Amino acid sequence: MLKVENIHVAYGQSEALHGISFHGNQNETVAIMGRNGMGKTTLFKALMGLLPLKSGAVRVANQDVSRDESYQRVAKGIAYVPQGRMIFSTLTVEENIQTGLENSASRKVPDDIYALFPVLWDMRRRKGGNLSGGQQQQLAIARALVTDPKVLLLDEPTEGIQPSIIKDIAKALNEIRRMRGLTIVVSEQVLHFAMEVADRLFVIEGGRFVHETDRDSTDEAHIKSYLSV
Repeated sequence: MLKVENIHVAYGQSEALHGISFHGNQNETVAIMGRNGMGKTTLFKALMGLLPLKSGAVRVANQDVSRDESYQRVAKGIAYVPQGRMIFSTLTVEENIQTGLENSASRKVPDDIYALFPVLWDMRRRKGGNLSGGQQQQLAIARALVTDPKVLLLDEPTEGIQPSIIKDIAKALNEIRRMRGLTIVVSEQVLHFAMEVADRLFVIEGGRFVHETDRDSTDEAHIKSYLSV
């Protein structure tokens, strides 16, 4: 569903990603683990078309999207929940979700979205800025899902969120993947969350993958050694 082939990304003369390759299958979740500043967000922005590739390729459902603008990638099946959530604080919950329906025939929010996140139904008339961090994260995921993506990218979804809500988000992501057969790629520093949702885990350090494992074979102490400063 998602295939990333030897991508290089640079900020000016300084190369930030050095030949990253991985794939995500349909109905699979992949976690990209790493400390701050190691390249997780740069990778996600490159996948979404917010940063240009110096070389390499990104494919979604066998379509090369490497030269596409972000909006074209959305149309071809990539959805992105950025770090910090980026919801519209002055719009209601319902209006926030509807911004994902810009190109849809209907402005009605699908029932299955509210079924996944019942709190959003209860708060659908409330302004986005009045939600807690965890509720805003659920809103950002809901907004991404209404574009009916094949690939869902989530950049540090647990950042600044209380543990009980982290469990809810893990449960929702597993449900989304099961119901829709999506490829989910999540960047994360919280290992227990990654272990709850991911089938395979990669560790990024200095813009390169330095470790790869499937969930059942994961040496948690080894991965934690990369995550500690």
